[in-house]
Amino acid sequence: MLRQHGLYPYRPMRGRPEFTWPGGAKLACFIAINVEVFPFAEGLSIDLAPRQPEPDVVNYSWRDYGNRVGIWRLLDVLDALDLPITALMNTALYDACPEIPAAFRARGDEIAGHGRTNAERQSDMAPEAEQMMIRGCVERITREEGAPPVGWMGPWVSETHATLPILVEEGFRYVMDWAPDDQPVWFDTPKGRLLSMPYARQTNDLPQLHGAKLTPWDYAQVLIDQFDEMLEQAEGEGAPPLVYSLSLHPFLVGQPYRLRHLKRALSHIAAHRDRCWIAPAGAIAAFCETLPDGALA
Repeated sequence: MLRQHGLYPYRPMRGRPEFTWPGGAKLACFIAINVEVFPFAEGLSIDLAPRQPEPDVVNYSWRDYGNRVGIWRLLDVLDALDLPITALMNTALYDACPEIPAAFRARGDEIAGHGRTNAERQSDMAPEAEQMMIRGCVERITREEGAPPVGWMGPWVSETHATLPILVEEGFRYVMDWAPDDQPVWFDTPKGRLLSMPYARQTNDLPQLHGAKLTPWDYAQVLIDQFDEMLEQAEGEGAPPLVYSLSLHPFLVGQPYRLRHLKRALSHIAAHRDRCWIAPAGAIAAFCETLPDGALA
């Protein structure tokens, strides 16, 4: 018998209950913007070029470009298309780049927990240290935004065996670390239920643009194809509703030659808002909480 996680049972997509998202839509969509900050010359990093001894100014500065330039270009596009987002934001950003969370606040965007900085990860932490880190993020976001975050994405999508119970204890209602489904999935943790929100790794800009080295044109087409196919599947006869997620990093898609093609994909999604529900991830999670038991996987 294979070792099991015990969080959720196997449930095939075929034969699941039908329901609709708000407005009668069969496809819900959310855009997650990963806004991350790194200390200079220490900790984990995302490497564009082969890593060098610290201070590795090449890899530090291209990440810093995302906060100085990329996020503002991306927000201009989102504003023009009237698209809401969920900001997966390191809390160190409040001190390093306070204008960025202020911009999210002015737009009315959701801010989800994403650790203190992406220079560290939970898998390197003892349970007590992990809980203190998560609790510190909750306290900082609550102090700055006037309400606690309801969603969490771990730095580096990293967990320990203690992570999910800690998230429940600290008041989180959904998590994005897992990606087993195209619908939200209820997890049963030792501390209570927690919703797993779909977070598509395959269409994330980091593995596609940086890992697979897709051209910006091809990446935009991947996003469009994913959206069109999911919309067609969700609207099929007897089909269950689905969630389309798009995850972006300003230090990647904020580069002008990439942004030009991302606009095409985002415009395509926005043009279909009459057939899908475009909302922050927290709003989708809140709607799932109103569904009867058994409606979701």
